[in-house]
Amino acid sequence: MREDRRRVFGVLGAGRQGTAAAYDFLRFGDPLAVWIGDADPDTAHSAAERLRRLAPTRADSIFASAVDAADPASLEGFLDPVGTLLSAVPYHMHPRVAGACIRMGTCMCDLGGSTAVALEIHRMDGLAREAGVSIIPDCGLAPGLVNTLAVCGMEEMDVCREVQARCGGLPQRPRPPLDYKLVFAISGLTVEYFGKAHVIRDGKVVEIDTFTELEEIEFPEPVGRCEAFVTSGGASTAPLSFEGKVDRYEYKTVRYPGHHAKFKVIKDLGLLEQEPVQVGGVRVSPREVFHAVAAPRLEFPEDRDLVVVRVTCKGLRDGRRITRQFDILDYHDEATGFSAMERLTGFSAAIVCEMLAEGLVPPGVHALEQAIPGRPFVERLVLRGIPLTETTSVERA
Repeated sequence: MREDRRRVFGVLGAGRQGTAAAYDFLRFGDPLAVWIGDADPDTAHSAAERLRRLAPTRADSIFASAVDAADPASLEGFLDPVGTLLSAVPYHMHPRVAGACIRMGTCMCDLGGSTAVALEIHRMDGLAREAGVSIIPDCGLAPGLVNTLAVCGMEEMDVCREVQARCGGLPQRPRPPLDYKLVFAISGLTVEYFGKAHVIRDGKVVEIDTFTELEEIEFPEPVGRCEAFVTSGGASTAPLSFEGKVDRYEYKTVRYPGHHAKFKVIKDLGLLEQEPVQVGGVRVSPREVFHAVAAPRLEFPEDRDLVVVRVTCKGLRDGRRITRQFDILDYHDEATGFSAMERLTGFSAAIVCEMLAEGLVPPGVHALEQAIPGRPFVERLVLRGIPLTETTSVERA
């Protein structure tokens, strides 16, 4: 692929995280152009106008387009000038986008949302290699950033025994009904809460139920005491990559105390089931009804958010036991208007895309934890003003 085409960035999906990633491309990607596309032309053009206000010196390089990701002709037309793409569409569409990128010779990463979907994209590895295209699925916050922080900790040990990743997007001011506000699509939330999660236990990948293994966890004020529990997708393919290399690898989602109990009632009542049920002569999916009814009651658009991240790696270095811990507490940015979730998800994915544009990843479909080195990623993250704290404790083994 021509080097100059790689520096034409595209964002498919002009929503929250996609717009934040496009802003990152403008600041750090040295772009020739940034194309932002969405099925709704008004959404795409609104995002482009916002970006022009935020990055006025780059205004002439920002373009908006209506694009239907479900229509191959529309999608390929959007990709024609684009050398490096972030897919920020609903997670189930990522394989379709990946196939189009391979046909059009466009490198790609996506925001993830489902490990099964990521594995479907990995099965395109041979096609991507033949096309000279580099693809990395699951590059947002969790999955994404948390796994790369784990890689950074593991790189700095002789032997890593255990990785614990904890992450949560939370309202700064919790309020009923669930002490939670939506910081991404509700369909992504229920995918995390429902089903199975892959973890490593005793060196082997195992499946465990979501919404289990509830624990208390303490963060600095003003967050304070929270709870964490198993959800799906946050670890992505890391358990598969690190099977036999670490004894334990797990991911849990962080929420304010009491959220787990409230949402478990919803789950146990079957309101997250996807199998349609008969209601008044019409077959409807309980989960789709829940999405439609609950989402407007969890938006709180004026409320500010925060994101907490804690990744802890334990192992050995120079014959001593070592613990490396990475902590992030990020808040809604008043200067740009980007939420903490948009910053940590969009900026993290943009960093990976920019590494693709720089030719740092060979052709093929790659697992994030295998393709992106931890320390360079961390350095780029800090450059974006993300408040990352690293601590190390060492004791004799």
